[in-house]
Amino acid sequence: MTSRDALPALRPVDTSGDGGRTVMIDPAEVARLSGHVRDLIDALGLDRSDPNLERTHERVAEMYLEMFHGLKEGAEPEVTTFPNDEHYSHMVMEKDIPFYSMCSHHFVPFYGNAHIAYIPEDRIIGLSKFSRILEFYAKRPQLQERLTEQVVNFLEEKLSPRGAMVVIEARHLCVEMRGVKKPGALTVTSAIRGAFHQRPVREEFLDLLRRS
Repeated sequence: MTSRDALPALRPVDTSGDGGRTVMIDPAEVARLSGHVRDLIDALGLDRSDPNLERTHERVAEMYLEMFHGLKEGAEPEVTTFPNDEHYSHMVMEKDIPFYSMCSHHFVPFYGNAHIAYIPEDRIIGLSKFSRILEFYAKRPQLQERLTEQVVNFLEEKLSPRGAMVVIEARHLCVEMRGVKKPGALTVTSAIRGAFHQRPVREEFLDLLRRS
């Protein structure tokens, strides 16, 4: 391969809400995926000579590589934990964390907010890491139920806390745009571990969630 024929270098793409991280887009992957998107456009009977569709196959390929970057090997966020030197034993909560994901049944978006809490034991975690953990699991073909469980399991694995709880509220475009077509319908899922099974602890979480 000559230098003229060589593929361009990896291109960084900024991702909003991803804790300042960037996604590296591989031109070879774009070329491979865009060919399949082009076949889909042709199968739909669309005219790719239309200026509005001329590069759509490439744009869609780049979008999927960005939206699904949580599937890439090594994409797992580096999460540093710290000793709980203050012996803090009460709830730590981060709420209203926005996210966007793609429904694995129809490949259309679902989006909303996550509320994440844990009660420390020996280790604590930086608050910004909640967003990175959520984004890592959201950036793949996903189910809301599975996303909720994956986030709480990650916290359990990394921190071994006294307890953890995750609630996700989301709107699904597969519900709003097709099928039953119910705009504004909200799906709520929860995952509970450890001390949050105790009613007073769970009610504290829900009380904090209701506060503006």
